[in-house]
Amino acid sequence: MERDFLTIALPKGKLLIDSIQLLSRIGMECSHVNEDSRKLFFDLPDSQAKIIICRPTDIPTFVEYGAADLGFVGKDTLLEENKDVAELLDLKFGYCRFVVAMPEASVPPKLPNGEYDLSGLNHQRVATKFPRVAESFFSGLGMQIHPIKLHGNIELAPCVDLAEMIVDIVSTGKTLKENHLLEVAPILEATTRLIANRVAYRMKYERIKNFVERFREDLQKDVSAK
Repeated sequence: MERDFLTIALPKGKLLIDSIQLLSRIGMECSHVNEDSRKLFFDLPDSQAKIIICRPTDIPTFVEYGAADLGFVGKDTLLEENKDVAELLDLKFGYCRFVVAMPEASVPPKLPNGEYDLSGLNHQRVATKFPRVAESFFSGLGMQIHPIKLHGNIELAPCVDLAEMIVDIVSTGKTLKENHLLEVAPILEATTRLIANRVAYRMKYERIKNFVERFREDLQKDVSAK
């Protein structure tokens, strides 16, 4: 039975509660799993599983190298980390958006279609936690930018002339507004995804497939209830 034992990596922070609730809804006893206990891993013997709690940005690495068979991770992190993992399912929670934002006083003019004309931003500096995502977006427009990677306070960068614009994730847009920044281009939408180690997906296929099907059924019930 050991070969069917699953290690699942869950993200610390705001996604953890939703992750635990989803596992509970498919029949896993997770009431003892919480970030406040300071434990890093939790055994779920009745479910033949173990949960490890990691920094969100580390989960693709844990899964890629086989320290975890499965992981819950935001699509934003998945794109930025670019690890060799299998993306199995959109779990439909943790919604956010990637956007380009600039100071209100320096936004570019609008095109006839109502979109902002980004052409004048070629070779400009972009402050972001997600340089890979930022470069990919502007490259798709035939443009080059100079990414400046920051780990926090992204909105501060244009205010102190560190960068002309930012690429960041937003949920409500409140933080942008408070810092007098305006969204000038959407990049993509992101939600939490279920990912798998590629070797584990082959070796434990039936067990993982069963997990995915149970998640799908739960998500479908949620959609039907709305």
